[in-house]
Amino acid sequence: MKIYTGRGDAGQTDLQDMSRVSKADPRIEAYGTVDELNALVGRCRPTGHDDVDDHLREIQNHLHIVQADFANPDPDEDDPQVKDEHADLLESWMDAYDEELDPLTSFILPGGGESGANLHHARAVCRRAERRAVALASEQDINDAAVTYLNRLSDALFIFARVVNKRDGEREESPSY
Repeated sequence: MKIYTGRGDAGQTDLQDMSRVSKADPRIEAYGTVDELNALVGRCRPTGHDDVDDHLREIQNHLHIVQADFANPDPDEDDPQVKDEHADLLESWMDAYDEELDPLTSFILPGGGESGANLHHARAVCRRAERRAVALASEQDINDAAVTYLNRLSDALFIFARVVNKRDGEREESPSY
């Protein structure tokens, strides 16, 4: 099978239901940004911490489901869809990691060691993916659980960055105003 088809040369692409839309369509923007996020999460691994790496691997699979969800304007029951349980799982991981962390008393600057900084970068891209999903939802019907998942994921990536930085002995810095 060839990777290139030429079907997109005129700026159109296929959705899951084989309808053609502009590559600038909000649906394409939403799942394209999730694709970018997924690639960035892949760059975050390995962090050097098996538990975090296992969670990131699972998150990458969840992000494929988000992409499939956004690519399908009229899903059937059997189609991949984000469910509330995906966000619940993120919350359980965050609750467990929160016990390791000092409470936040101010904002922190994104950074730290390489793994922590990469996770902060992924968090910022996740926020953009969420904004693209919200924009899509304002124009078309989408699965609300996918938007919730992206919101929760940005929080999880923030917590992961803090945990990795703490374990690696990297100091958190607060902004000066």
